[in-house]
Amino acid sequence: MPILVALKFLTVLPVPAPAELPPKAMGRAVAWYPLAGVLVGLLLAGADWALGLALPAALRSALIIALWVALTGGLHLDGFADCCDGLLAACPPERRLEILRDTHAGSFAVAGVTLLLLVKAAALAELPAAWRLGALVAVPALGRWTMAYALVAYPYARREPGLGGLAKEGAGLRELAVASATALGASLTAWGWAGLAALPATWALTALVARWIMGRIPGLTGDTYGAICEVAEAAWLVGLAALGGR
Repeated sequence: MPILVALKFLTVLPVPAPAELPPKAMGRAVAWYPLAGVLVGLLLAGADWALGLALPAALRSALIIALWVALTGGLHLDGFADCCDGLLAACPPERRLEILRDTHAGSFAVAGVTLLLLVKAAALAELPAAWRLGALVAVPALGRWTMAYALVAYPYARREPGLGGLAKEGAGLRELAVASATALGASLTAWGWAGLAALPATWALTALVARWIMGRIPGLTGDTYGAICEVAEAAWLVGLAALGGR
């Protein structure tokens, strides 16, 4: 089942799925990326409720962000870290692609990840109590929708496909349509009719970040998909915190 493939690829949840997956299976799973985000969000929301029985919002939020990273195996965060090192380097595009492939974390990666996690935890802590459940469910779904959109809409940067390239080979408009419907459903459930604006806003952010990336390298990679997801999640938490503080 494609949803099991999506869960195996995007999370550390123990699901039955083959160890080796053909491009077609990876591509079809793209349709269910936002649903995988919803399932992660439900686990986060449950943990947040339980921790809320004993812990204040700031500490609870830090622990929820840590759990968020753990449930995804740090997959998207690793992509963000690699992008901080590679895309911010003052060198030709070909060298940036080499740096993206390097598994060692440089100073940009360490600083970027630290700041990202601080921003996400601080923003989550500032959310009104009534908004936390909806945010924890909808934001992971919207974050994973950005990856589905980026996979379908933008060229792949490398000649040899990695995991991201394999997913891109099998993904198309049908998968994006299913992913969009799921992300929209999560947004409407979380925020009512105001959720109608969530997908267009997320699309605009995704397009902006993707265009910036393509100004640095000739396309997107698996690392950049994860980075776009992380940026979108952080942006949504900050935006909601700003709205909630009014």
